[in-house]
Amino acid sequence: MGEKKTARYGAWASPITPDLLLQGTVHMRNQMIRWDGDDLYWSELRPYEGGRIVVCRRGADGKIADVTPTGFNARSRVHEYGGGHYAVTGGTVFFTNFKDQRLYRQERDGAPRAITPEDDIRHADMVIDVDRDRVIAVREDHTAGTPEAVNTIVALDAHGQREPITIASGNDFYSSPKLSPDGKRIAWQTWNHPNMPWDGSEIWVGELDRDGNVVSSRKVAGGHNESVLQPEWSPSGELYFVSDRNDWWNLYRARGEGDEPVCRRDAEFGAPQWVFGQRFYAFSGPDEIVCIYSDPGGAKLGRIDL
Repeated sequence: MGEKKTARYGAWASPITPDLLLQGTVHMRNQMIRWDGDDLYWSELRPYEGGRIVVCRRGADGKIADVTPTGFNARSRVHEYGGGHYAVTGGTVFFTNFKDQRLYRQERDGAPRAITPEDDIRHADMVIDVDRDRVIAVREDHTAGTPEAVNTIVALDAHGQREPITIASGNDFYSSPKLSPDGKRIAWQTWNHPNMPWDGSEIWVGELDRDGNVVSSRKVAGGHNESVLQPEWSPSGELYFVSDRNDWWNLYRARGEGDEPVCRRDAEFGAPQWVFGQRFYAFSGPDEIVCIYSDPGGAKLGRIDL
């Protein structure tokens, strides 16, 4: 045994330090699991790297690699809580870097390259419009000279060579832009002060022309006292969303004048949207949804046949 030492109360140095406890641990909250072909992507928060968030990839051969290189931290500050910090298609990753909040393009095995300028402008919740070679994102602009940042949804050139196009504007907050499979429509979530998104929010759909401009838009669900979230397009182009109109966050399908409940249950198919990029259900095929939900018995993984 080592030599015993006496120290004043509160002055004893424990050999069990925070660094020792965190060494080698990885925080998987809001890991944003995404498929890109046969490759699986996710993000890890690493306390042992100063809290850096790293996008990772597991290839079809089972090999795991870090995508985000040293010196970069894939983390957004939109709405301050962040989330929705990366998107991927064809092996190219787009991510927001924490230090400068610029949006970067990183081709497979390449170095990140900024595609937004050095302004106090932040981006999150990206979706990639492959056919038009652009990235659609929530933008938080702190350069407008207003008491609060201006939030919009914009379409950014995927190479940073053209000026952005505004998709939606005029409300206080935006989230969840989702492009339809045929690229002709885009859905999004929006809300205004004093509401938080779980108090009352709306889902809108915009019609896009060939160049990707919104030519018309309409509200399809939600209101001041109804919380709606996670619009998703089915493989056939039908719009689904989650609503708490029956006092539970249940799943619905938009059907013109009336919405059709997909799974009516005393359970929550959603959660408060503190961060971007949360997904509570996904299409595993044209006629099947895989979802997570919680009821008085706890959290569960489920499957819904459509």
